[in-house]
Amino acid sequence: MANITAQMVKELRESTGAGMMDCKKALVEAEADMERAVDILREKGLSKAAKKADRVAAEGLVAIEINDDATCAAMVEVNSETDFVAKNEDFKIFVKDAAMMALSTDKEDVEGLLSETHAEGISLQEVLNNRVAKIGEKLDFRRFTKISTNGQVAGYIHGAGKIGVLVEMETEARSPEVLAMGKDVAMQVAAMNPKYVSRDEVDEEYIAHEKEILKQQALNEGKPANIVEKMIIGRLDKQLKEVCLLEQTFVKNPDITVKQLVEDVAKKVGSEIKVSRVVRFEVGEGIEKREENFAEEVAKQLK
Repeated sequence: MANITAQMVKELRESTGAGMMDCKKALVEAEADMERAVDILREKGLSKAAKKADRVAAEGLVAIEINDDATCAAMVEVNSETDFVAKNEDFKIFVKDAAMMALSTDKEDVEGLLSETHAEGISLQEVLNNRVAKIGEKLDFRRFTKISTNGQVAGYIHGAGKIGVLVEMETEARSPEVLAMGKDVAMQVAAMNPKYVSRDEVDEEYIAHEKEILKQQALNEGKPANIVEKMIIGRLDKQLKEVCLLEQTFVKNPDITVKQLVEDVAKKVGSEIKVSRVVRFEVGEGIEKREENFAEEVAKQLK
């Protein structure tokens, strides 16, 4: 039998909301495969979360810069070791400078952008090195994205720089109402973190995987085989409304969907609007910070 640790049970419990014994049984059945254990809990209707929660521990800031006519925008993420440094004024200035340079660069990766000349007359990499020396923490320019469009692009920063979202809209309209709507959509993405913009983007592999889980759920509930297929279609439709941005209930007005919001604004400005792309950065997502026992750390320092 695979070795199931208490830490694995704890992680599974945190990511699914299921009971401790159910998590342990699922891990045993899945032979310690965490992703399979999540699926097993979902199949049994024991998981309260639709996906595994990513442990986000790294600190830092996300910043956005948009040009004057809202046809080009850049977003950057720079990480620091502590939240204290993320509030440091020198660090904030560096992140803003990096976003401004990303807006004007033709480079496509961080390495290329770091090689470009900063307003201080040295490379952005050298400016970063100087900030590291001054602040006394490791700083990491993790990533950036840039959107250039014939339409409009809107952005939103949430939580004083913890989450940033860019929304690209295909439209001929040049109106404050379009940009206000774009910002509202970006706020929606920040809050709800949809997997897809629309159903057209949903890949067949995802559909097949979800159908199998929903099928097992229905069978485990003792539903007759002849109505399971209809149940799967209904439940899948409900799930797609949760993971597709345009089908989500609009957080600022629960009476309409995001799709209806876009259509309403399109009618007002007399031009078609299509939300074609969204990019969401959350500080530290996917980075696991080293976990240490505080008492052990103090003991190490005293030796």
